[in-house]
Amino acid sequence: MLLRVNNLNISSFNNKTEFSICKNINFEINAGETLGILGESGSGKSISVLSILRLLPPTLSVTSGNIYYSSKEGIEADLVKLPSKALQNIRGKDIAMVFQEPMSSLNPVFTCGDQVLETIAKHKKLKHNDAKAQVITLFEKVKLPEPQRIFNSYPHQLSGGQKQRVMIAIAISCNPRLLICDEPTTALDVTVQKSILDLLKELQADLGMSIIFITHDISVIAEIANRILVFYKGEIVEQGEVKQILTEATHPYTKGLLACRSAVHKKGERLMTLEDFALDNISEDPDKQKVTTKLRDNLSDEVLLSIKNLEVAFSSSGSFFGRSNKKQVLHKISLDVFKGETLGLVGESGSGKTTIGRTIMQLIDSENGEILFRGKLINNLTRKELPDFRKKVQIIFQDPYSSLNPKITIGEMIAEPLIVHNIYNSASERKNRVLELLKQVNLGEEHYNRYPHQFSGGQRQRIGIARALAVDPELIILDESVSALDVSIQAQILNLLNNLKETLNLTYIFISHDLNTVRYMADRMIVLKDGHIVEEGIPDEVFKYPKSEYTARLIEAIPG
Repeated sequence: MLLRVNNLNISSFNNKTEFSICKNINFEINAGETLGILGESGSGKSISVLSILRLLPPTLSVTSGNIYYSSKEGIEADLVKLPSKALQNIRGKDIAMVFQEPMSSLNPVFTCGDQVLETIAKHKKLKHNDAKAQVITLFEKVKLPEPQRIFNSYPHQLSGGQKQRVMIAIAISCNPRLLICDEPTTALDVTVQKSILDLLKELQADLGMSIIFITHDISVIAEIANRILVFYKGEIVEQGEVKQILTEATHPYTKGLLACRSAVHKKGERLMTLEDFALDNISEDPDKQKVTTKLRDNLSDEVLLSIKNLEVAFSSSGSFFGRSNKKQVLHKISLDVFKGETLGLVGESGSGKTTIGRTIMQLIDSENGEILFRGKLINNLTRKELPDFRKKVQIIFQDPYSSLNPKITIGEMIAEPLIVHNIYNSASERKNRVLELLKQVNLGEEHYNRYPHQFSGGQRQRIGIARALAVDPELIILDESVSALDVSIQAQILNLLNNLKETLNLTYIFISHDLNTVRYMADRMIVLKDGHIVEEGIPDEVFKYPKSEYTARLIEAIPG
């Protein structure tokens, strides 16, 4: 046994009032095993693990319980009571951590090499040249390209996957016995995610370390863990071997998480949500399993939007004299969007899928090609013409929090497009429309005067959807609009989108790097790579018989 958590209780103290955050947490991890910790945002999984290294926020503290760590010499110490100086010798050396967002974890003003050197200098007495050589070796071990270049690069000069590899290099620099990974692959493309998971398994085999892997993605847990703990409302509600949990889950919450995934539903089926599972009595309502989306055979042949030979290039400053270089990001893209369908755009970061959406919205200028909406050319619309187009075509962005103005209420926010487009003559009419929109996205009148920070991620995304619906659009572009959400919240939003599509006769362009979600949502899918369309077709056919090697690689990389 390497680490044992015994009856751990964590509380929040606000204005001298105590709130229980985690209750009676008990688990252990053995040498060489991977323990997966599963649960939604707010379930207590990260807080429980942060307490191991005493990294809790100032408002939280351990109120009772023990965390026993066994050293190489077999000496057991309680990390809760260990003096700070002794704990410093364990942090980073014996127990290391990889965080979710590498960009916010890495210091932007220091090179990547210097940040690894700092950790080595803290725990090892090495000369600078020897330490630098060790950093280069570490970069090779985590399979970073051109280790010497990465050593001298700053975080902003690397891709998301490369930054995460630098974080892993920092974490393993002192050969830790336990590596804690807190959602390390959540924001990554499926192929990059697979490479990080493979890397962690390879490093574990080489170094003999144990891993605690925290995630809300069941498929990732299935790929890497030996055992699973399931967290719900600050408690462990189920634990066991991976196969046992995935096939014979007993707790309603675990069953709900497994049933929420789009991967286990056919197109047209309503996704199960946690509301379908009572915590004391499992009951699935068969009437809820109705078809909520039209299938491709029933869709119109009317082309709503057409793109022909679209090319987009981005400029970047190239020299002291202001000469600019152009990088081509879209190469002769041609596609049609039919009225009433959901067209899925998939590809890795940098493939051009988001650029297509923003170019349609005229947020990015095109170099060449045509975009036609209902047969009318929309490239280079005048200022007078643009508002009318944007009434008919709306976009919902990935991060609902950064898309909402934190200074105004959601009632004002949803009413804003009504004012901009001169819809309705009075404030009372606009308010009634906003209340109607809130009801459509399953929010209530009581939410009208609240601010964005008072809502969960899923609720904020509902607000974004309500704002997009305010002007009665025909086409909505959904740019990674569910990728940051927990699986159960994601299921609720996807169900909502499908129901709105049918009741309001909407058309969607659904942009995502999650192939399972696109397979569930889309009538047709287009696969993009480096600004080129490499494949298109009906999702089930693309999944079964991919024509391009790139598509086959994306499908192969899907975890679980």
